[in-house]
Amino acid sequence: MPTRYQPSNHTLGKVFLVGAGPGAADLITVRGAKLLAQADIVFHDALVEPEMLALCPQAVLVPVGKRCGKLSSAQAFINKRLVDAAQKYQTIVRLKGGDPMLFGRADEELNALKSAGIVVEVVPGITSALAGAASIGNSLTLRGISRSVAFVTLAQGSEHLPSEGTSQPISKPTADTMVYYMGRKDVEKIATQLLGQHPTFISSTPVQILESVSTTRERQWFGTLLELAQGKANAWFNTSSPALIMIGEALKASQETLQSSNTEVDDGLQNSSALPHGRRRA
Repeated sequence: MPTRYQPSNHTLGKVFLVGAGPGAADLITVRGAKLLAQADIVFHDALVEPEMLALCPQAVLVPVGKRCGKLSSAQAFINKRLVDAAQKYQTIVRLKGGDPMLFGRADEELNALKSAGIVVEVVPGITSALAGAASIGNSLTLRGISRSVAFVTLAQGSEHLPSEGTSQPISKPTADTMVYYMGRKDVEKIATQLLGQHPTFISSTPVQILESVSTTRERQWFGTLLELAQGKANAWFNTSSPALIMIGEALKASQETLQSSNTEVDDGLQNSSALPHGRRRA
């Protein structure tokens, strides 16, 4: 059931934290699409596709996205704008990429709205890790091989960064399948840590990287954990696209299928591969 908080002032508008899903406009939930069609104002993340914003032509559109290394809206400012919008509009949508409750700072927005006595409803969305698994046709879990999955991000708001301003991999990573969000700039650090500290990951452990999952711009790179640590994927990344890094033995089956069917291999990636655009994943 959706999360709801009751306001002290019933004249205020209602805010919906809506998950936009992994990217493709038709992967938003039916409830999410209906709310966009009814919204008076939509505060949207930077990565929301234009096709999805076309679902709410009647609404005032306000970009409040956060992009690594680029000018972004401070979270406290976003919170205030949502509270202020509830004083003026009846139906307010905060459209977040993926699912609002996973790396979406939903708790900060929920707390700010709750404190202001504003009704909030959370509408879940498909997170990119699940869309990525669907795209490559490979489960993140596999009987006898992978019974656990960890979703990890090294990204932090500037107000939470340590004094040296650098992010650190998680300590003692142990899940059978590791999925890293927003980890492009830390791929070598991630791979090196996993090779040194993960109890079962070795040099040949499969790696799948997907960019712009579920969209027409989706690209895919696959290789090994050692190749990732050696920087073999660095030149492949598109710095303007969101990347998802999946690591674990459960991915081996899809890699073998892709390797046997893919005849176009980028020599610059040596033994690793990039799928062509015609396959929809590059």
